[in-house]
Amino acid sequence: MKILVGYDGSNQAKDALELATKHAVAFGAQVYIVTSLFGEKQTTPQEIHDAEEGLEYARKLLTESGVTVETHLLIRGFSPGEDLVQFAKEKSMDEIIVGVKKVSPVGKLIFGSNARYVILNAPCPVLSVR
Repeated sequence: MKILVGYDGSNQAKDALELATKHAVAFGAQVYIVTSLFGEKQTTPQEIHDAEEGLEYARKLLTESGVTVETHLLIRGFSPGEDLVQFAKEKSMDEIIVGVKKVSPVGKLIFGSNARYVILNAPCPVLSVR
């Protein structure tokens, strides 16, 4: 079994890691932790460095629990939601776990919702963690 976790360092993403760890232990699964940055002029070197540090934190956390883990920093010009769905298709994921943040209706209208995009377009079941 392969589990994909969308990770952005938020508290919700950390909760998603915790759930992924439980599922991985229970099902003998491998976990893929993915951070997506848009790239080009919209992403600074500091954001890339912070994302790499966050992925290393997440990798250590799951490895200490005995879980087989791969981390991926994607900078492909897609929104995080699009990146996660595409990655899940490319790697034939069995499950995606994402953290969701409460956003106002206006915020969703202006910025969209990456978690919503994943839930509606994923090729596999999606668990959302609040």
